[in-house]
Amino acid sequence: MAGPTTAERGERQQESSGPPLARGLRRLRRLRLRTIVVLALVLVLLGAGSVWLLYGSRWTRVERVSVSGTRVLTAAQVREAAGVPVGAPLISVDTGAIGARLRRQLPRIDTVDVVRSWPREIGLKVVERTPVMVEEKGGKFVEVDAKGVRFATVSRAPRGVPVLELSLSRSAAAAASLRRFGEGRLVREAVAVAARLPAAVARDTRLVKVRTYDDISLELNGGRTVVWGSAERGAEKARALTALMKAAPGARHFDVSVPTAPASSGS
Repeated sequence: MAGPTTAERGERQQESSGPPLARGLRRLRRLRLRTIVVLALVLVLLGAGSVWLLYGSRWTRVERVSVSGTRVLTAAQVREAAGVPVGAPLISVDTGAIGARLRRQLPRIDTVDVVRSWPREIGLKVVERTPVMVEEKGGKFVEVDAKGVRFATVSRAPRGVPVLELSLSRSAAAAASLRRFGEGRLVREAVAVAARLPAAVARDTRLVKVRTYDDISLELNGGRTVVWGSAERGAEKARALTALMKAAPGARHFDVSVPTAPASSGS
C-alpha cells in the first residue's frame, strides 16, 4: 500500500510542530474548510434536485384545471377560454396571462384569481359581473354592471333589473351633453343613480331614462315617475324621496332633483 504523499507528510509535520495552541488552530481551520466544501456540494445537489423536481419531474406537471365561482358561465367555457397548458411544468404556467385572457375573451368575468395548487393543479376562481340594468337593442338586452360596463347580450332581461333608456339625440341639450361627457360616462351616471335608490323604490323601478347628464328620471310600476336630476347628492335625494312618498302616498309624480325642495303631484 502506498505511503503518504510528500504534501501529506509536510502537513503532518506542520501540524505536529509549533506550540499546541497553534497546532489546534491549524486543525480547526482545516476542519472548517472541509465543512464548507461539503455544505457547498450539498447545496449544489439540492439545487439541481429542486430544478429537476419543478421542471423535469412528471409529478409537478399540470394535470387538472378546476373552476369555481361561476353562475351563468359554465366551467367548460372558462377552461376553454383560459387555455391552460395541460402537461406543462406547473411552475412555468403564466398565471397573469391566463387571467388577462379570461377577462378579454369572457367579458362577463369581473375578476379571476389564477392559483397554482401543488403538485398538479391550476385553480380558476371566478367572480362574474352582476347586471344592475339592461339596455334593449334589437329585441335583445345588453347587461350593464355596477361599474357601467356593458358585458353581455341576452335574449331575456333578468328579472327585477330595470331597463336603461338613453335618449341622447332627441334635443340640442341631449346632443351637447353627449358630446361633453360621452355615452360611457352617462351610463355610469345612470348606474350611480340606481345604486342610491331606496330599496322599496329600486324594487319598483322598471325604467331609468337618461336625457342629459343632469336630467335622469325613473319610471316605476303603476305609472309613477321620479325626476332625479343628476347623480350628484344621491344620498340626500334618496332620503327626500322616501319622505315624500310617505307624506304623499297617492302621488303619481315626484321631483327630487333639488333635494332641499322636493315636490310631488298627481293622485
